[in-house]
Amino acid sequence: MNVGKVIGHLYCTIKDPHLTGQRILCVRPLGGREKPFWALDAVGSGAGETVLYTTGREASYAFLPEIVPCNAAIVGIVDELREEEP
Repeated sequence: MNVGKVIGHLYCTIKDPHLTGQRILCVRPLGGREKPFWALDAVGSGAGETVLYTTGREASYAFLPEIVPCNAAIVGIVDELREEEP
């Protein structure tokens, strides 16, 4: 799993029927050089929140038993993030 920040949302009127009712949010990865990407929200997060996300085939597991086509999903909301020195 990875940590990112929600920076936006997407509205679309025509989409795959399996995505009906799913929110699509823009996530900016933290601490990396990756570009922002779109992810389905499985936990009800919102703009400005720090979230946990997963990518790849495992992303769709967050929506089981439904079959939802996605390659990125938000699976948790971070309450506190602490970086400890070794």
